[in-house]
Amino acid sequence: MPSVLAYSIDCDERWRTRTATVRGFIGSRDVVRDVFVNDTGRWYVNGVECPAVEGAADLDLEFSPATNLLPVRRLELAIGDQAAVHAAWLRFPTLTMEPLVQRYHRMEQRRYRYESARSHFACDLTVDVAGFVTDYGDIWTVESG
Repeated sequence: MPSVLAYSIDCDERWRTRTATVRGFIGSRDVVRDVFVNDTGRWYVNGVECPAVEGAADLDLEFSPATNLLPVRRLELAIGDQAAVHAAWLRFPTLTMEPLVQRYHRMEQRRYRYESARSHFACDLTVDVAGFVTDYGDIWTVESG
């Protein structure tokens, strides 16, 4: 189904999500999602509270590997270290918010092992010097040009 989604995410100084917007369309359906996280960790989408993801530090957009930047930067893992992350997962194509426990294991300077407990999904992420994902397993690769 043809889809176009544009998004922006604002974070605090510790790389925790504060607000996000997603705009576009999925098939014939217009998409408007305004995400807000308050200071106590309560999440809202279009003004409606999402208690299932309360306390999550990161927004994970299922349709983009770019959101892996947030925990990579926030965790500042040393090589060999790993940590669990509780994310608010915006599913595609429903764009509903669900909790997602993830694990990041820093394997090398620019390589992480990513695991999703819920779907038993795992892959290696390669990141650039800023932490942006350049390779997401065999699913996604940045194109230069």
